[in-house]
Amino acid sequence: MSKLLYTDKPIFGLDISHTGIKVMSVDPKKWLVQGYGSIDLEPLKVKEALEKEGIPYLTDNIKLLLSEKLIGSVPGKRVTITIPTARSYSRTFTLPMSAEKTLHDAVVLEAEQYIPIPSTSLYIDYQVIERTKKEITVLMSAVTRVVVDNVVASVLAAGLQPVLIEPGICSVGRVLTATEQGDLPTVIVDIGPASTDIAILDRGSIRVTGGLAIGGNTFTLDIAKKLNVALENAHQLKVLNGLNAGPRQQKLVSALEPSLQRILAEVKKVMRYYDERINNNRKLEQLLIVGSGSNLPGIGEYFTNSLVMPARVASPWQKLDFARIQEPPKQFRPRYITVAGVASIPPERILS
Repeated sequence: MSKLLYTDKPIFGLDISHTGIKVMSVDPKKWLVQGYGSIDLEPLKVKEALEKEGIPYLTDNIKLLLSEKLIGSVPGKRVTITIPTARSYSRTFTLPMSAEKTLHDAVVLEAEQYIPIPSTSLYIDYQVIERTKKEITVLMSAVTRVVVDNVVASVLAAGLQPVLIEPGICSVGRVLTATEQGDLPTVIVDIGPASTDIAILDRGSIRVTGGLAIGGNTFTLDIAKKLNVALENAHQLKVLNGLNAGPRQQKLVSALEPSLQRILAEVKKVMRYYDERINNNRKLEQLLIVGSGSNLPGIGEYFTNSLVMPARVASPWQKLDFARIQEPPKQFRPRYITVAGVASIPPERILS
């Protein structure tokens, strides 16, 4: 959440993940999509580009995406950017009202207590999101300086002007707040190709995050190994059958259960943190599943039964209007939820 500069001009969103780059331009007043596109990346090369200076991999692919893989158009050069949530640390905590006078010092102290990286190696941003007569609630987000610096350098080298950077899960939260009653205390489970991000969204703000290196590709590998089938066949079984009732349900559930249980364990850990440290007597009311891994049939019912909480795959697409351009195929829509969130920030809200 590193705010770099501001002028009231159009923006478009740029989502950088370990497996791809997406762009999207959205009119935030009408939720009208003006342009979008994506390009797949090699995770090891992304990792290298995020951690080492002077690697042109991200720059080259941003240029390629904008020149050859864009549907519709994007305005100007100003971009709001998401970086992988796993590369960030977000927490909400409460402080006595008296601490507001020395808030920066209090935030740095909180960061040093639970982030396993020296605070001098981090960009730390924060905001007060709630106040009572006795205390304030602070949302803090921190990212390693090397990741932000390398992303900014890559974007600048592609001829673009970065104006804001935030963790991907914050962008997801923005979309869900607008489309899925995200003002309610909500658990977000964002299942990407290679990892799953978990967060609590409440009153429009991400309160706590977690995650693990299991994603939709993991599900495909699990099925391939358990049923001894090719990856292509395993993918078909995943998206067509999944956890739904059928002749192969028992084998598929058996294949997927270990990975799903690990995701559930991380979900429970994040929920426990929220309940013990943050919730102010607000009960978690729903679980929303997003991301490319949400295309697993029956996954909503699985989480509902396991957590005894209403859970469903989020469907924010009725809010996004593709009136002038071709919509992405249904199976690819989930990959655009993060970039839709960062693209829908009204330019006037980007303050220096």
